[in-house]
Amino acid sequence: MRPLRLIPFVLLIATIAHAQEPRKGVVVAVSVPGAEVGAAILKRGGNAVDAAVATALAMAVTHPAAGNIGGGGFMVVHPPKGKPTVFDYRETAPAAATRTMFNKSDSPYSHKVVGVPGTVRGMALAHAKFGKLPWKSLVLPAVELAEKGYLLDDHHVKSLNGMLASTKAFAEFQRVFAKPNGSDWKPGDRQMQPDLAKTLRLIAEQGPDAFYTGVIADQLVAEMKAGGGLITKDDLAKFQAFEREPIHGTYRGYDVYGPPPPSSGGTCLVFMLNILENFDLKKHERYSPRTLHLMTEAMRLAYADRARHIGDPAFTTIPKHLTTKAYAYLLSREIKLDKATPSAEVADDIKLAPEGDSTTHFSVIDKDGLAVSNTYTLEHSFGSRIVVKGAGFLLNNEMMDFNWRPGITTKAGAIGTEPNTVAPGKKMLSSQTPTILAKDGKVFLVTGSPGGRTIINTVLNIVVNVVDYEMPIQQAVDSPRSHHQWFPDELKFEGAKLHLETVKTLQSMGHRVTSARQGDAHSIWINPKTGVAIGAADKRLSGKVAGE
Repeated sequence: MRPLRLIPFVLLIATIAHAQEPRKGVVVAVSVPGAEVGAAILKRGGNAVDAAVATALAMAVTHPAAGNIGGGGFMVVHPPKGKPTVFDYRETAPAAATRTMFNKSDSPYSHKVVGVPGTVRGMALAHAKFGKLPWKSLVLPAVELAEKGYLLDDHHVKSLNGMLASTKAFAEFQRVFAKPNGSDWKPGDRQMQPDLAKTLRLIAEQGPDAFYTGVIADQLVAEMKAGGGLITKDDLAKFQAFEREPIHGTYRGYDVYGPPPPSSGGTCLVFMLNILENFDLKKHERYSPRTLHLMTEAMRLAYADRARHIGDPAFTTIPKHLTTKAYAYLLSREIKLDKATPSAEVADDIKLAPEGDSTTHFSVIDKDGLAVSNTYTLEHSFGSRIVVKGAGFLLNNEMMDFNWRPGITTKAGAIGTEPNTVAPGKKMLSSQTPTILAKDGKVFLVTGSPGGRTIINTVLNIVVNVVDYEMPIQQAVDSPRSHHQWFPDELKFEGAKLHLETVKTLQSMGHRVTSARQGDAHSIWINPKTGVAIGAADKRLSGKVAGE
């Protein structure tokens, strides 16, 4: 654990950048060329879903740490008229998967941990319902980026060089991503990916079936056989993306829409907001001990119920009370205003065993008010580090998101509860939380984040910043974030940039305060009076606001 570093919070506020110029149509993403591709689609007459599809596929080229066609995720869509909806393209376990297939010592970087990818089917399903421009026209910008290359910025140089240094055993990864002359990548270098260009061209010309039943499927299955993986041609052919009803809640007059299970994000976010709605947060400053304490207690309660109840709804029954105001009210009455609740007491029905960024989010809105919040992932950074030979794309290691060791839940944070154990065809639990807030049917905020289990709390922090404390969107994104996930029983504060007296007060209440960086939340705020959209890129990694 890094030592706690303490600086006055006012010094951080002084460094916060101004929000980007307002635009009618906006794309905000971690990848500069990815955001520019989406903005170009908007300018050509495409809508927000068209732009989201193009951005997602472009980032499979330009943000290989998390952008992908070999992973999966969730897309929340809020149309200008009609009901919001969610496209679930989360990966699934292969048919040969078993409940106890993993050992504690198994590598997270092997063919065995690859789930059946969902991104291509998910993008195609969203496009089929909402898209205006032809599918091929949305994929070709990614083809061009892979063929002609794109210029690396400082963040992506560090990301590539760091991963290349630690993946010497992955020959295909080295062949695809290493600089041709063997030297380190530098900012301004152009990276080209000809194998990935061929793969994307097949997807452009033949549609998603090229990936799931055609030549690309054959290449993926050959890779599985070569490395002892489980995915078969039948697994790929049977994969389905689903359109689902979003988790819907309200918070201080705003409608909140997020992804339903197998994502825990929408459920936990609404759960926490329902608890916080019982307290007047604005009565205290944003980073006061009282506000941080209340947010932490809400997080603790939500993550305990996450472990207790949430998994793939096709395999487990998820209680409906988790997102009700009545349940939240009862829990809120149990929160002690001057004392932290030990995590072991929050879910004493879960037996504890004795002790022993990877995702990316982007937001889009078009001139007509159609909004998209999309989060997708390879699980770890660069996923399994396995590149499909000759096809140029990375595979996920998403089987890591199952509870590998059934029945073993520890105070260190390992979860072994039954709802998320491995089963054939099952979708692994996710923390992805692409979120849209609206009022009177009009979009107000589009947000989301990467960050594993921290994702949900990053989104909670941004919602509280915007709704309760009325921060401008760039300040809301730039401000420090906090995280508590039940176990380990610690309050992580981003960079520990808290006043010393605040830390002492929290510690006296029973909180263990530690330090961690959190999230990468590219967001859009829409002025409710003018309808003008303002994007905020999260500069913790990299990012671009692009639009018309």
